[in-house]
Amino acid sequence: MRSVGSGISFLACCTVSLALSSCSSMSDTYSDDSLTAPVYAANYPTGYGSRLPTQIETKEKVIVVDPNVHTWGAYDSGGNLVRSGLATAGSSWCPDIGRPCKTKAGHFRIQSLGSADCKSSIYPLPKGGAPMPYCMFFNGNQGLHGSGEVVEGNISHGCVRMHVSDAEWLRFDFAKTGTKVIVKPY
Repeated sequence: MRSVGSGISFLACCTVSLALSSCSSMSDTYSDDSLTAPVYAANYPTGYGSRLPTQIETKEKVIVVDPNVHTWGAYDSGGNLVRSGLATAGSSWCPDIGRPCKTKAGHFRIQSLGSADCKSSIYPLPKGGAPMPYCMFFNGNQGLHGSGEVVEGNISHGCVRMHVSDAEWLRFDFAKTGTKVIVKPY
């Protein structure tokens, strides 16, 4: 059982995470014909693969982000899940900007690919500069990127945070400009 002190520490950590975040919110059920799959992965190396279908119907590479289970998955052009990991999506409320900052759900394409030196031009307010290693923007200022602040929750300003090693793998070994990104609603 958690003590009140650890709960307060957790909230303080989340508040600091929001302040340090480079991007934008919370959960629901998703249905999309292109993601229907009856079989789920039993045990991928990260353990997050069990939260996603092992196979989807697609003819191209796809990155799926599910904010409901805090997981991302990379699918090859045959629809097979090849890698997955922890994903922290946008928060339902960002106090520093006074509004919701959920990651927009939908189908997108990667518009640009960044390096290990990628930084936010917006956060933290007022001048930006938060590290976003291996950023891959897919919806305006929303992107996938590495972070040291990846939690099993949705606390960002709208971007999808993942472990830096996962972002580096996606950036150099999987994604390219035009790769499809599907963000499930929450």
